[in-house]
Amino acid sequence: MLGGKEYDMEEKELEANEKSVMEHMLEQLQVGRVDVKAYSPLALAYMGDAVFELIIRTMIVSKTNQQVNKYHKKSSSYVKAEAQANLIKKLEPYLTKEEEAVYKRGRNAKSYTTAKNASMIDYRMATGLEALIGYLYLKNDWKRLMELIHIGLFESE
Repeated sequence: MLGGKEYDMEEKELEANEKSVMEHMLEQLQVGRVDVKAYSPLALAYMGDAVFELIIRTMIVSKTNQQVNKYHKKSSSYVKAEAQANLIKKLEPYLTKEEEAVYKRGRNAKSYTTAKNASMIDYRMATGLEALIGYLYLKNDWKRLMELIHIGLFESE
């Protein structure tokens, strides 16, 4: 068993050699990496929607074993536009300037669709949050992504 500095050095070497899930996917699919700043805000939101859904589903399924319709009902309460708008309101004080700029680009993007059961303000804020999530995912900054989601979901105001 390693202690102190030896353990830290070995852990850092392992981290440096590990590939992200996204890097593995791109490699296996023989797809090149695109500069994250080149994506449109709606492309970032498209990715962020899927990533957020996956995170929420993972969290819910990990808590208990139950019927799929109950999983769906629970996850829907987190991913609907109103809930996402409330989440980003809570996160705004914690965002860096760069993150805030990405959020605002997503929020202000001209979308040709609207949510069925959400106000336009909530829908735009949710789109901004999804753009931020997509940006952090494509930047491969999982640590920051999970930090923000944890703050938004579990820390009281």
